[in-house]
Amino acid sequence: MKAKSIKGTSTEEIERALAHSLLDGFKPTLAIVFLSIRQDHLAICKLLSDAGISIFGATTNGEFIDEEPGSGSIAILLMDMDRDYFTIMFDEYPEKNYREKTASMAKKALERFARPAFLISCSHTETDAEALLLGFEDIVGKHVNVFGGAAGDDYSFSEQLVFANSAESKRGMVVLVLDEDKIAIKGRATCGWKPVGTLRTVTKSEGNHVYTVDNIPVLDLTAKYGGIENVSPDNKTLIIEIASTLPLQLQRENGDPVMRPGLLIDWADHSFYCSGTVPQGSKVRFSLPPDFDVVEEVIKNCEDLKAKEMPEADAVVVFSCAGRLMALGPMIQKEIEGIKNVWNAPMAGFFSNAELARATGGNLEMHNCTTCCVALKEK
Repeated sequence: MKAKSIKGTSTEEIERALAHSLLDGFKPTLAIVFLSIRQDHLAICKLLSDAGISIFGATTNGEFIDEEPGSGSIAILLMDMDRDYFTIMFDEYPEKNYREKTASMAKKALERFARPAFLISCSHTETDAEALLLGFEDIVGKHVNVFGGAAGDDYSFSEQLVFANSAESKRGMVVLVLDEDKIAIKGRATCGWKPVGTLRTVTKSEGNHVYTVDNIPVLDLTAKYGGIENVSPDNKTLIIEIASTLPLQLQRENGDPVMRPGLLIDWADHSFYCSGTVPQGSKVRFSLPPDFDVVEEVIKNCEDLKAKEMPEADAVVVFSCAGRLMALGPMIQKEIEGIKNVWNAPMAGFFSNAELARATGGNLEMHNCTTCCVALKEK
């Protein structure tokens, strides 16, 4: 499989880059499209659809194909994957029946492929991404490979979008289904945020809606712990500060803890919507942003993945938390460059509201403050 990555700051630039990529006879069948909510996604979809290219698309908090992250731009990974080896699925969940929706998708995928794997992006900050993962697992089994990221909106946390050739949704998902008998897919999720303080108990929650921790409204406890003074709806950067610097760490019986920052505040009772389930009675700790050594940890994990599971890759997709970009600043360029250099394959990625992958030593999880690196290789 051949792949190429292109980028631009307008539809016109992408049109020129696409035309240039085809000059050597390259005939892409699939495009992974990451773009700013400010870009004209309909124009991009028309451009790619007119070229006969299937689309897996999401809006972002920043996007990249190389070490320099873009802002307000478009990043596209093009692949000439055999059309018999993949399909694009799309659905919405206005009733919040996340698990049922992905279970239905998984059933359809098994009708086509004996060993399906999934790349997914979802929209809306209320979405329980962990429930989406469980739907795939219910049907395919615990071994199923699922990787992805929740769409962003340039840090406004107000309206995200996922899209395919002729479909789009502010509360839905786009899914790339791969035939694992033909396309190898391997990935690693690396966080690095350090736990701090004592274990605390989630005393009231429903799904991904956390009301109280230690019988205190979760927003109030977070603000007190972090020394946040302006806790009001007028503070437009409050949720960004909480998500990037004061996320909760959910403790697991097996595997590493997973991040559960608040992504949406309910001001009526000072509760949070997180992008993954936080069970009532579970244990959490606060966490601090990482030192810069976490960049090296991400690169080392990718090198380990290459050495043990994926010596070569035709293409690489990266889902990196928006909070990492805010916390690490210019150091994020070193991380992206390091990932790129591991396989030296065409790459595209974006800064997401949540990352979906298997936790180290554990189960499929919704992550935050994490970099999920996915390598693809035709067998």
